[in-house]
Amino acid sequence: MENYDVIIVGGGAAGLTAAIYTCRKKLKTAVISLDLGGQTMLTNHIENYPGFDLIPGPELMSKFEQQASKFGAEIIMGEVESIKKKKNSFSVELKTKEKYESKTVILAFGKTARRLNIPGEDKFFGRGVSTCATCDAPFYKEKTVAVIGGGNSALEAAELLTQFAKKVYLTHRRKEFRADEITIDKIKKMKKIEILLDYLPKEVKGDKFVESFVIENTKTKEQKILKVDGVFVEIGYELKTDWLKNLTKLTELGEIIIDNRCRTSQAGIFAAGDVTTVPFKQTIISAGEGAKAGLEAYKYIKGEATVVDWK
Repeated sequence: MENYDVIIVGGGAAGLTAAIYTCRKKLKTAVISLDLGGQTMLTNHIENYPGFDLIPGPELMSKFEQQASKFGAEIIMGEVESIKKKKNSFSVELKTKEKYESKTVILAFGKTARRLNIPGEDKFFGRGVSTCATCDAPFYKEKTVAVIGGGNSALEAAELLTQFAKKVYLTHRRKEFRADEITIDKIKKMKKIEILLDYLPKEVKGDKFVESFVIENTKTKEQKILKVDGVFVEIGYELKTDWLKNLTKLTELGEIIIDNRCRTSQAGIFAAGDVTTVPFKQTIISAGEGAKAGLEAYKYIKGEATVVDWK
């Protein structure tokens, strides 16, 4: 069994930043994640990360990963199934049954894209149904697609898809969008986008790949069949933390409860980013919280109390 000083669960902004800080403290660190970059990978236009006027999410996260690797972080691709407390360490087991041991654990695996749970969604996932326009938009050149959602991520996905698709349907279950006004105004002016409000998604149809998308008007119950080649689900995210409920305290929403030093209710386990009770789910905030968690893990291992570092 491989032994580490720190195991970080999650490879997004929080997890990779934590790795940068723990590795710079010469702690043997592993980052375990199904992917690298987290939700920041899903946006193509970041204008509010200091130091960059405009940068695509994948490019920013690539810089995070390169820096963490440069300082010595070991990247392990996989999904953690359980974490068990031992006398002076933690046993971390993956779904593939590999086991690792660590003096500390930092939980930074963020949120998971919410699914529609309608007929055909699972069948065509990866074959026309996607939760990542940034990843998959180039595959829909001169094709017709539908985007579901009313927040910034949905409208940004629709905007991105206009660069490739010949037509984009933007459907939302309410009569108004929840996105920023400036984004809404921009979308309404785009000729390639047809907006369909007050419509619920009902079914994805096709043979080997997506061929149509059925939606239903919330008021009249009238159904429309949209002939599309792809369906992009952009309806927000959920926290999958039930597997931690016997290890750390969670809120009713499933957020990991932390103090202002990223400590959980379990000594030796820290948490950072979107999976925690920190209210603002932003890349820069996740990065800052990841730095705090990394420094606190170092203090825990060294048996030191947190000190004021500016004196």
